[in-house]
Amino acid sequence: MFTGTNPLLWIIGSSILMCILALVGATTLSLSEKTMKRLLLPLVALSAGSLLGGAFFHMIPESIEKTGDDLTVYIYVVAGFTFFLLLEQLLHWHHCHREETDCKNKKPQTYLILIGDGIHNFIGGIAVAGTFLIDIRLGISTWLAAAAHEVPQEMGDFAVLVHGGWSRKKALLFNLLSASTFLLGGLLAYLLSFSDWIYYLIPFAAGNFIYIGASDLIPEVNKHRNFSNSILHFICFCTGVSILLGLRILFRN
Repeated sequence: MFTGTNPLLWIIGSSILMCILALVGATTLSLSEKTMKRLLLPLVALSAGSLLGGAFFHMIPESIEKTGDDLTVYIYVVAGFTFFLLLEQLLHWHHCHREETDCKNKKPQTYLILIGDGIHNFIGGIAVAGTFLIDIRLGISTWLAAAAHEVPQEMGDFAVLVHGGWSRKKALLFNLLSASTFLLGGLLAYLLSFSDWIYYLIPFAAGNFIYIGASDLIPEVNKHRNFSNSILHFICFCTGVSILLGLRILFRN
């Protein structure tokens, strides 16, 4: 089905779709804050499951299969996790998806969000493009995991920018500009695809996925005393994991 397909077309197409997802924040304009909270955290839970499923079921196994060196692959996974821990510490930024968002009214925080998003999207573009260069099916799975994360992130970030004093049009525009770095990263990966380093970029990106899912997202949906909400979030998390596992089984056959 995917034999002979030009990976550059997949890279550009997936990057454009990722940029379009940056506009999803506009949907928050018609939602009440109460409805926003009800939708956002289940999406965050789904996102966490998708990121971890993508890392463990697709990216790490494919890296080991391509390199044949499991120890080096896991070293790159830990390196990717550590790098994004350092990056977040330097930016002093979180995704601001929480119900009690302390950063809502801090305008300087809005700029950090955009800087963090731009860097994250750039590296994400490199990672997703790298998977397309290895295998189109792997690229699709990785993009789906990344996209599942983008929806709640963009909704949350748009709300933070507006509450931070930005106009809605300006917030959408700069969210879109921040997302466009995904395409820049993808094109860079394609230009450098002649090197074998691409095989080690995938576990590095998997470390990124694991960090975001386990360190940023899960704690946000794991702080509720309401039993029914906790069960809902757990189901959404398992759904994200199951989708990526299903894709692994489907594409493997």
